[in-house]
Amino acid sequence: QGPAVPRFEQSVAAYTGAAHAVAVNSATAALHIACLALGVGKGDVVWTSPNTFVASANCALYCGADVDFVDIDPRTYNLSVSCLAEKLQVAKQTNCLPKVVIPVHFAGQPCEMEEIHKLAKEYGFRMIEDASHAIGASHRQQKVGSCQYSDITVFSFHPVKIITTGEGGMATTNDGQLAERMMRFRTHGITNRPERMHPRPQDEIWNYQQIDLGYNYRMTDIQAALGFSQMQRLDEFIEKRRQIAAAYDRELASLPVLTPWQSPNGASSFHLYPIRLKGTDRSGNQRSVYEAMRDMGIAVNLHYIPVYLQPFFAARGFSAGYCPEAESYFQQAMSLPMYSALSIDQRKQVVDSLHRTLKP
Repeated sequence: QGPAVPRFEQSVAAYTGAAHAVAVNSATAALHIACLALGVGKGDVVWTSPNTFVASANCALYCGADVDFVDIDPRTYNLSVSCLAEKLQVAKQTNCLPKVVIPVHFAGQPCEMEEIHKLAKEYGFRMIEDASHAIGASHRQQKVGSCQYSDITVFSFHPVKIITTGEGGMATTNDGQLAERMMRFRTHGITNRPERMHPRPQDEIWNYQQIDLGYNYRMTDIQAALGFSQMQRLDEFIEKRRQIAAAYDRELASLPVLTPWQSPNGASSFHLYPIRLKGTDRSGNQRSVYEAMRDMGIAVNLHYIPVYLQPFFAARGFSAGYCPEAESYFQQAMSLPMYSALSIDQRKQVVDSLHRTLKP
């Protein structure tokens, strides 16, 4: 960790408007140390969206806590505020309120953070925004990552994300103590700040101490240098993605698909472009469309299998029907190719292939 790491951290903090940024070697690591910094541990429970990658849930388990899921909104595919409110009411009655809630900005679409924040104040939980898809997105003129309504926001710089460090992640926060704890957890739990060290014999020289059980989650200077250069082009990348999304919207309008709904209060970063096939189910049209598109060389994908349907979570007691909207979405969803370098000809190839597949 040389000078490129703090330079990259400062660029992300400045862009998002957060006071602090902590670079690590993956978004999974960032989620883990964010939970640790908020004191998540055995006996606690963390709630998140089922429509996400498994890391959004695994981070709680790494800390010895339990995890639970809140169903999604049928328009945004983000965590549903109404479902969260209902689940919190029940949890309060049974004394099972969450320690932390992790809303996920799916596909780059910002969550309704103000409303979730109101619930956080009412019920006393802390909040980590999983913005792995959403660097560059904004809500009510505020950049995702500003932490205006949360304790910590996490970004991903995996190779398929909007900007990349080859592999890497970042956590932003406005709380200096949380930032310090996360920096310590990423570096073996070690501090070299004299005021944080425990008393030691006068005649011994100690220039660092391990005061927590931490991890080797550090980002390299090479990765950070790449990330800093990518940050200079972030707005350019986002604008290209939005142009591609607008073109998809127009060119798919005549097909039996739902294109991504966009809140008038926000601006998506379009990490993904998920469509929803109308009137399909998992055993029928969705599979045939998926296979036909793949056979034509179009790398469509599915984002996401509801986390609790994964065998690991099924073994923990979850079963089908737990979050009906997430399951309905998954049975109809398909992500079309979306990246800033997607050419007009490539986009037309995607659209033409989908037209041939869906039209008689």
